[in-house]
Amino acid sequence: MTTSPDAAPVPGGGASRHRVPAPLLMLGASLLFATMGACVKFASAQYAAGEIVLYRSLVGIGVTAFSARAAGVALRTPVPGMHLWRSLSGVTALCLWFYSIGGLPLATAMTLNAMSSVWMAVFMLGGALIFGAPNRIDGRLVAAVLAGFAGVALVLQPTMAAEQLWYGLSGLLSGMLAALAYLQVKALGRAGEPELRVVFYFSLGGIVAGLAMAPFTGGLHAHSGTGVALLLAIGVLATAAQLMMTRAYAIGRTLGNAALQYLGIAFSSLLGLWLFGDVPTWPAIAGMLLIVGAGLASTLVSLRGKTEPVHPTDP
Repeated sequence: MTTSPDAAPVPGGGASRHRVPAPLLMLGASLLFATMGACVKFASAQYAAGEIVLYRSLVGIGVTAFSARAAGVALRTPVPGMHLWRSLSGVTALCLWFYSIGGLPLATAMTLNAMSSVWMAVFMLGGALIFGAPNRIDGRLVAAVLAGFAGVALVLQPTMAAEQLWYGLSGLLSGMLAALAYLQVKALGRAGEPELRVVFYFSLGGIVAGLAMAPFTGGLHAHSGTGVALLLAIGVLATAAQLMMTRAYAIGRTLGNAALQYLGIAFSSLLGLWLFGDVPTWPAIAGMLLIVGAGLASTLVSLRGKTEPVHPTDP
């Protein structure tokens, strides 16, 4: 991935003239992801998390297949095993995140999923210990990780009622698995896989996972007009946001994009307050700020250490 603001190659195609600047793309993507989260929360009253992933993926695979055909990008891959592992971690993270949205305040679920940058720092520190290089442990990363988990404790503190515990743990785990998925996307990029192909196989994995989960969650539920509208909105919003974010990271600066990506938490807080009456407590707000700060700090340290985190392509 390039961090040059100009003349960067477009995933799935050649060089292009970029008419929309990266900051504007990231701002739009963050707003669309937050709006998608609100739609997921509404849809959770009628559908299980696996079903929502299924229908979101059906829309995604249709859009990416059409886009790949229009761009002349072949969908056949020489590395199916890499796509399998990327889909396994990414789709599982998506299912857990959608499940957590159904039972937590929208901003809380969004914040826990945003812990992926902190989890990537944890993986970097763990790798240094496992491979016997403790001298390569950066104290700034350690501080970022500790701040991130302190933020989690503050965010979850008002939502630790027994009926919400599993939702909170699911949201936290979704962030960890999303970090693994991002690392696998980076490996796929190094293998020469275009973004459209990566997103196509991720969507295919979502369809398979949704169908596999259906028998264990009451089957595929009957539709209503409102339900169909919500499912279509989720698919369209997620796919549009995904493509906008991918383009932003391809043409913009990583740290600036990461900072704007965290605006999704602010958007989710406003939508949660407006649509669901979710009033965040002061400890929760402090926790969100800690997690955002920890994520930005870990991104900055990684960039300076030339171990730049991959741009996310989920949900």
